[in-house]
Amino acid sequence: MNRILLLFLTLLAPFEVLASELNQASPLDFTDTWLGLSALIIFAFSYALVIGEEVIHLRKSKPVMIAAGVIWVLVALAFNQQGDTTSAHQLVQHNILEYAELLLFLLAAMTFVNTMEERNVFATLRSYLVSKGLSLKSIYWLTGLLAFVLSPIADNLTTALVMGAVVMAVAKDNAKFVTLGCINIVVAANAGGAFSPFGDITTLMVWQKGLVEFTEFFVLFLPSLVNWLIPAAIMAMFLPNGKPQKISESVQVKQGGYIIIALFLATIAMAVAFHSFLHLPSMLGMMTGMGILKLYGYWLKKRSTNQSDAFNGADQLNASENDNSFDVFHQLQRAEWDTLMFFYGVILCVGGLGALGYLNLASHLMYDQLGTSWANISVGFLSAILDNIPVMFAVLSMMPEMDINQWLLVTLTAGVGGSMLSIGSAAGVALMGQARGVYTFFGHLKWSWAILLGYIASVATHFWLTGLSLG
Repeated sequence: MNRILLLFLTLLAPFEVLASELNQASPLDFTDTWLGLSALIIFAFSYALVIGEEVIHLRKSKPVMIAAGVIWVLVALAFNQQGDTTSAHQLVQHNILEYAELLLFLLAAMTFVNTMEERNVFATLRSYLVSKGLSLKSIYWLTGLLAFVLSPIADNLTTALVMGAVVMAVAKDNAKFVTLGCINIVVAANAGGAFSPFGDITTLMVWQKGLVEFTEFFVLFLPSLVNWLIPAAIMAMFLPNGKPQKISESVQVKQGGYIIIALFLATIAMAVAFHSFLHLPSMLGMMTGMGILKLYGYWLKKRSTNQSDAFNGADQLNASENDNSFDVFHQLQRAEWDTLMFFYGVILCVGGLGALGYLNLASHLMYDQLGTSWANISVGFLSAILDNIPVMFAVLSMMPEMDINQWLLVTLTAGVGGSMLSIGSAAGVALMGQARGVYTFFGHLKWSWAILLGYIASVATHFWLTGLSLG
């Protein structure tokens, strides 16, 4: 661990704090210069625009991408003033390498998820649930449970959207139920994503750094479960009674859908094997799996073409109903490019602020002044306001000296802390868009106290399991 830390800090020299090795401050600190202050103001302004995305309808990637470019111009000017014309270039390359690994990993995962959506995998699940004639309380608990179970594999955003569609389909006219159902789904999806490297971007970043091994994340299962169950049980007491009208809906998985599910699970296993046993980047396993998906897509497309030729234009309606044409590149195009570009902007913005000395300052204020446990607990509250991705990337860039249980703690708090506000996680923001005008920021805020109780209980559970202390 010390060698990894030393290597990382050496890449960031001369301005990162070599706390564990040198125990001295960075010789270059631009936090009190006009360049540093300008960079901080630019980042704050751009992120204010991100937070207000639902109001101003400006996609979140646009302001942070511009801010990233301007901040690194300021970084270059700051280093050039010191006669250093090479460090800024090396530092931005390091940040781009980190982003590239994340980008390729997520691109493969998104392509698989989009492909399963195109093959009606998620629509079939939704159809099955809405056609069962369940009561509102049963739907509430079932969608929450499925969100908790599916998010470790399919990621919290996709899971939230699928379960949110179920809630809207069965009771879209019942505003109280939709609000409580959506909050329950957001909390469950974020909690489920916290104990798996594939459940959330923050857990993925921690895993790719090699700080927590794949199986070690499962220590967070019980704290994550507590984080969901406590607010879920509280809100369940306020659910309206009733049973919505049974909806008759029949959707079938398209040809190859189940095989693609199997390929996705095999790709996850391959990514884990590449990372844990071969010590290669996990994204290499994901991209290899996407290559296999493309090859299978080629077979599906050829089979579809042969089937279309068999119709020979005789029954166009029937041909349309049985159209299994498939193009994997279309699913690749449907990736969440706004989200991927947002990650680019955030990683480079935070990296630029680190180059100017702000992460050293934040590390001192949080981990030296507050103490490791309190600092990691506070990360959850920051995640609710700023989103967990920039907060976690900042912590990883600070690289505080922590043991495995503290890294698991900050992974937990960053993952579930965003549930306290609807804007604190991608799942919350997505559901606000899906249930626009019904599930809102203030509707979520009314139940933040219950979510806070779950947050406190989940942290306490982790402390009890691992023997951590607040000291």
